[in-house]
Amino acid sequence: MESARQFSRFDLDDPLSTCSPHPIVLEQQNWLTCEHYVQAKTLRSDSQAITVATMATGERAFAYAKAWYRLKIADYKTLAPVLMKRALYTKVQMYEEVREALMATEDKLIVETSQYDYFWGIGRDQRGLNHIGKAWMDIRDKLR
Repeated sequence: MESARQFSRFDLDDPLSTCSPHPIVLEQQNWLTCEHYVQAKTLRSDSQAITVATMATGERAFAYAKAWYRLKIADYKTLAPVLMKRALYTKVQMYEEVREALMATEDKLIVETSQYDYFWGIGRDQRGLNHIGKAWMDIRDKLR
């Protein structure tokens, strides 16, 4: 784990962050961050998805959508990682600096270091699913 490329999804200065200020265009819509896209697309309510899309930051979009966890789409655990990978791939295609940061990881393990998120990150005991890190590693392999 010491040699892994570690990052936080909420670190605005890290190009690998899902909340970094790199707007993307997906499904003919502009999204302020990858986090906005994923959170909006995983809510069942259109009005809540619109609210998420207009949040000022990715962190706020995440916090708002997290409060509505009971109103997530039924197949969230299957679809959300696909949506995230799609958003991150779009981001890496749109921004050279993101591509360079990703390719600079070489063959290192990439981990999202959230202590509390066992789905997107590695969690406190480092046994989380690390879906964001896995998405970045898959994208890196595809770009090679």
